[in-house]
Amino acid sequence: MKYWLCKTEPSVYSYEQLEADRETRWDGVRNPTALIHIRTMAVGDHVVIYHSGDVRSAVGLAEVISAPHPDPEAGDPRWAVVDVRAVKRLEPPVSLSHLKGVPEFAGSPLVRISRLSVLPLTNEQYAVITAARP
Repeated sequence: MKYWLCKTEPSVYSYEQLEADRETRWDGVRNPTALIHIRTMAVGDHVVIYHSGDVRSAVGLAEVISAPHPDPEAGDPRWAVVDVRAVKRLEPPVSLSHLKGVPEFAGSPLVRISRLSVLPLTNEQYAVITAARP
């Protein structure tokens, strides 16, 4: 099992909407590096849902429920998607400013490559996020 962080603008698709939908296709990823990460995901992997923009916080947990496959609506087989299911809201959300102060995130793409929408997390980083109560 691997751990991932997927970013979304809450005004485009929020964790609250994922909870209401229960599951969704994680689509719209076009960055080549983020697509490599999507193609590496497997059923059962854990995902931290992160609200970007003004929020900049990890807000919920999800689980990958499908193998990566071409986005059926994109018309380009390079654009991969996975399906995810909501698991649990993070209360309170874990802010980027908190994570920047944690040694486990010093070299993370989350703090180094702000535009990357899908990125891997180490076991230790996932543990920090799920245990954090800033």
